[in-house]
Amino acid sequence: MIKYSRIITLHDTWRAGSAFLFGPRQVGKSTLLRDSFPDCRVINLLKSEEYLSLANDPTRLRGIAQSGKITVIDEIQRIPELLNEVHYLIEERGARFLMTGSSARKLRRGGVNLLGGRARTYNLLPLSLMEIGDDFILEKALQIGMLPPAWTSADPPALLNSYVTDYLEQEIISEAAVRNVSAFRRFLSFAALVSGKQLNYTKLSADAQVKPTTLREHVEILIDSLVASRVEPWRQGRKRKVVAHEKIYLFDIGVTRVLQERSSYAPNTTEYGEAFESLVYHELRCYSEYVSKERISFWRTATNIEVDFILGDRLAIEAKASRSASDSDLRGLRAIASEATFKARILVCQEPHQRTTDDGILILPFVDFVRGLWNGRW
Repeated sequence: MIKYSRIITLHDTWRAGSAFLFGPRQVGKSTLLRDSFPDCRVINLLKSEEYLSLANDPTRLRGIAQSGKITVIDEIQRIPELLNEVHYLIEERGARFLMTGSSARKLRRGGVNLLGGRARTYNLLPLSLMEIGDDFILEKALQIGMLPPAWTSADPPALLNSYVTDYLEQEIISEAAVRNVSAFRRFLSFAALVSGKQLNYTKLSADAQVKPTTLREHVEILIDSLVASRVEPWRQGRKRKVVAHEKIYLFDIGVTRVLQERSSYAPNTTEYGEAFESLVYHELRCYSEYVSKERISFWRTATNIEVDFILGDRLAIEAKASRSASDSDLRGLRAIASEATFKARILVCQEPHQRTTDDGILILPFVDFVRGLWNGRW
């Protein structure tokens, strides 16, 4: 099986002490840890015997962790009480831990403060184009997403269907202690349909057949479970009034498509364009998480002029799946020029070659945009 090297590095953890590594299931957290620290002791809380042993008596960790050596605890959110022992062992014995988690919800709800800053926090996402390299195929990414096992699978549809059924519909419901299971299952499909769209909770609650407060709670479950991320409006403009509603994006295009109950995204459709926009967001998020730490936001005015993404305060980025950019595709990027000065205004699309408009907007193919971003072109 093909294995891709990840950009994120954990070796600084040895000098920093301890760390959390968060990310949805199957993004490669355990593989990254094994590759980074092949000789460390691993406690896998997905294994029944290890889970039951430490759940019944968290102090058993004292006999496992060794001073000066790294101990890995996989899926720490399954036993939040273990963090008390981790805290004790860091302070009293100089032990070091790498703790992975696919949800921060139980940790936060249990009053855990993630060790009060004693452990660095990393986030691992599905594969980036920069990790896949020459194997990257845009159309494949738009259909199956970027989860490592889906990308390398001989049968991606079967794997993604299993992922949605076994993980999203069962484990998240179980760990989040959802009261109305059937309503939350319906909400998962609804969340996939509104991924990348503004969330007017009052309006959407009628479509989702739940109360606005319940809808907000369900969105928070997805965010805490790392299945979705929040994008807030950009409010630094000089002139125009902007919308107040946030967006969410689900973490992977392939998972989103399965939840939408679509077998594929047909080119030249609205859904195909939304998938392209989500892929651009994914690459921006990888770059932000692993390198720049910049905030990603979006700009939309009360008169519906929009730019899909603002990276920090320096890049304005519009994503269009079109193979030939039109004036309407550039409308938002032209309008935002009067709101602030940007290092670059960029339209990411499927035109075959780079070009620049008379008013300075860069029109870039998807691959050129991602590589230019990571290589510090802007």
